[in-house]
Amino acid sequence: MNPAAVDPTARAEQATERQTQNRILEMQLLHESLARAHMQDRLHEAENQRLVSRVARARKLRQRAERASMRARKALAVALM
Repeated sequence: MNPAAVDPTARAEQATERQTQNRILEMQLLHESLARAHMQDRLHEAENQRLVSRVARARKLRQRAERASMRARKALAVALM
């Protein structure tokens, strides 16, 4: 005969131990899931920040090119007069 089947106290203790282990595992998985979601958010933030920086840099370079173009046009106009 199975001793656990004979002793209801031992069986209850085993069930309680299993429930405790399951709760511990669920909490660990919950924390891992939360950490994973947090890291995903941080990665998206960093990606968005890189995109913003690229756009700002492109805008600055375009403005610099426009100013250089205007200076060249003015210099050409002065040279032709």
